[in-house]
Amino acid sequence: MTSEAFLQLLKDENCDIEKLNDTLLGLLKDKNMKIATAESCTGGMVSKWITDVPGAATVFDLGICCYANEMKEKVLGVSHKTLENFGAVSHQTAEEMADGVREISNADIGVSTTGIAGPDGGTAEKPIGLVYIGISTQDKTVTHELHFGDNDENNRDDIRRLTTAAVFYLALRHIKANF
Repeated sequence: MTSEAFLQLLKDENCDIEKLNDTLLGLLKDKNMKIATAESCTGGMVSKWITDVPGAATVFDLGICCYANEMKEKVLGVSHKTLENFGAVSHQTAEEMADGVREISNADIGVSTTGIAGPDGGTAEKPIGLVYIGISTQDKTVTHELHFGDNDENNRDDIRRLTTAAVFYLALRHIKANF
């Protein structure tokens, strides 16, 4: 999904990007669920948006920011083979990050972000704006591939903000569909 498609989706569903955190935390509270985060490209922004909501402690115990592959392995349990074969920016890594943080925290849902926010680091195969989001529950883990570098005006801050909003939107959708 591109940034333009994501923003249009939010508009079509009357979702206010600034209220996604309130909406997600309200749903988590209603369902008596806990969430944990494992972040790379968002650098803690998902955790920040969660803790911006008063009372977040009732649904949030743990947020981990792992930039280095070594820390993804040591802290989150991402397989060395996964990082070697697919790289840090991949469906596989996002899945293992989300599973790892959910297991460490014993949360009901674990979410992860990994990607290339720029301004450097992009390649033809993995361009700036390529992001993977993982969502893990006890029953299943899903990943989403997003392309937020599609708009030449999107800079590092835009990509990180859009990724954070996408985590909240996708987590909301996942919880509503499965719980």
